[in-house]
Amino acid sequence: MPDISVADSDPSLSSAMIVVAHADDAEYGCSGTVAQLTRKGWDVVYVLCTDGSKGSDDRDISEAELSAIRRREQIAAGKILGLKAVEFLGYPDSFLMPSLELRKDISRMIRKHRPDVLITNSPTRELSHDSYIGHPDHQAAGEAALSAVYPTSRDHLAYPDMLEEGLEPHKVREVWVMRGGDDANHIIDLTDEDLEKSISALKAHASQVPADVDDRVKEWKARNGEPHGLKYAESFRLFKLG
Repeated sequence: MPDISVADSDPSLSSAMIVVAHADDAEYGCSGTVAQLTRKGWDVVYVLCTDGSKGSDDRDISEAELSAIRRREQIAAGKILGLKAVEFLGYPDSFLMPSLELRKDISRMIRKHRPDVLITNSPTRELSHDSYIGHPDHQAAGEAALSAVYPTSRDHLAYPDMLEEGLEPHKVREVWVMRGGDDANHIIDLTDEDLEKSISALKAHASQVPADVDDRVKEWKARNGEPHGLKYAESFRLFKLG
């Protein structure tokens, strides 16, 4: 039976880092959970891997202009959710790879912010939908984040230069991979307040979000909650690390 709600988790957990590819990824995938965590007093940090410079049909906008818009919108969404910080790694949008460089940058963020929980994209392509084939940047961000958690943010010999910067190794205690379907084992019971804050944060991404996002998000979250007798929910694959 899945672990239902944050309230049932280890009460000693009090901080989280969300590692995703793009501005709005976290708002779509886990912002109801983030709203709940910050409401409960957790420190939550976002780490965005790409610069958001490619996803537009507007032929008159430059990459620099689009990137600046995405950055402003993500900061605004973070304020709505009560984030402690938003970090931008600045890799080129649409060409993200789970490289050693990306892994090191995420490891640096883990050592800097020292989260108890890391939440990230799935490292595998989701093919269960008929109208969406997944974005390769999502898989790259997920793979690099998991590889940063174990082993490179943990081992002091991985990055001696970080020790010189004062960034000591850190062991993440839990990883929550954003997942739907049967392999999800951690279901977050969202309140109406959590969902409304999630939608408000999503709407801060005005350059990307469609007009009917309210109904669409409520439908998705209701579908996640229905198998567990919940009105709204977000689902994850939870890993409790030693």
